[in-house]
Amino acid sequence: MKFRILYNSLALLIAVILCISCKKDKTAAPAQLAVSPSEVLFTTDGGLSEITITSNTKWNISNTASWCTATASVTEGNGKITLNAQSNTDTSERSVVITVSAGSTLKEIKVRQSGKTNTYNIPPDSTGMGSTAVQLAAKFKLGINIGNTLEAIGGETAWGNPPVTQALIDKYKQAGFTAVRIPCSWDQYADQTTGKISDQWLDRVKQVVQYCVNDGLYVVLNIHWDGGWLENNITTSAQASVNAKQKTYWGQIATAMRDFDEHVMFASANEPSASDATAMNVLLSYHQTFVDAVRSTGGHNVYRVLIVQGPSTNIDYTSNLMNTLPADPTPNRTMVEVHYYEPFQFTALSDDASWGNMFYYWGQNYHSTIEPTRNATWGEEDFVLSAFPKMKAKFVDKGIPVIVGEYGAYRRTTPLDMDKHQASVDHWITFVTQQEIANGLKPFWWDTGGMIDRNNYTVKDQRSLDAIMLGGQ
Repeated sequence: MKFRILYNSLALLIAVILCISCKKDKTAAPAQLAVSPSEVLFTTDGGLSEITITSNTKWNISNTASWCTATASVTEGNGKITLNAQSNTDTSERSVVITVSAGSTLKEIKVRQSGKTNTYNIPPDSTGMGSTAVQLAAKFKLGINIGNTLEAIGGETAWGNPPVTQALIDKYKQAGFTAVRIPCSWDQYADQTTGKISDQWLDRVKQVVQYCVNDGLYVVLNIHWDGGWLENNITTSAQASVNAKQKTYWGQIATAMRDFDEHVMFASANEPSASDATAMNVLLSYHQTFVDAVRSTGGHNVYRVLIVQGPSTNIDYTSNLMNTLPADPTPNRTMVEVHYYEPFQFTALSDDASWGNMFYYWGQNYHSTIEPTRNATWGEEDFVLSAFPKMKAKFVDKGIPVIVGEYGAYRRTTPLDMDKHQASVDHWITFVTQQEIANGLKPFWWDTGGMIDRNNYTVKDQRSLDAIMLGGQ
């Protein structure tokens, strides 16, 4: 009996010790807390922004702002905080620091909202702006890009091209092009605190646009890759800050270019990285901000044709996902943009890759018997014939023009069957150009100086130029 009592007492003691030990283990881990993003910028209109909380314990929110609510999905462990900012009717920017705490660990979320501004607005002016998007699209046929120049990170000449001149634009017109796309960078020329774009840069871009208008050419001016601030951030977490920057930049760009007539079109972005419905909704908000910002500047911009990009400017994504266009108070002034470089292994791949090797020969009648491993295995004529009708049915047939803002196939020096390779490139260019036009699309060749010499304005690649013009007949 004594042994049983002793045994039971010993067992109880061990249990107590283990319990205390477990409690010590549970309380020993330090509180972990992280917030992302830690800074949010809302436009004047307000909206929603989502904050991700990563934690291993309970946490609390401290918020003193009445204009911005912070609602938590949970208050322990990993969770989300939804910020909801009301519209700001004041002209001053406002801000609040929202604190998230877990024990003695504190994290701050800095929230800012732009003030209301009416400084851009002037009365609408329809002079020289009479064409709808469909009517305007009928006025140009073949376009060319001034690639790797005004969008170059580091400055206009940073990627090896000289400054754009009137003589270069004159050459484009002489060669047979009726439209010019100007890829352009803005973020590197802007104050990152205020968003103010350099007046000197705005004037320089305006000068290049004027060169084109001087020759009666139609112009597409965009915000290009620009460091990826929009293109690589088609996400709900970045949505508020990207929309704020989109509004700030397009307000300034549109104001600077406002006096140009309908020869000048604006394009919201370049190749926005979106491939699902969630990203498409975010992208639509960026396009809506673009439309609203341009229209609010008044004057000719109330009637200007505006171009919005499909998700990733991919034809299939655009066909499947782009089921809504941004609302526009001015009807029938919207175009859609896609790009075409298929199959990339033939058009532009410069080295064999893990996912596929380069193709040197393209088209049913252009395969090589000398180098058969380099023949295209997909993306040939049947692929082209199935691609462009998707844009025709989705948009063109409904009165929404589509531009192919970039397309191209480029010549290599390494093929063993060089005559067949050259003929393949010729065939791709002519066939693709023909099919784009046949389906009501407006093609813009991507050129970085390989076809038209930027220094002496001579034609460096006559075969490609001839193939484009043949396709445009």
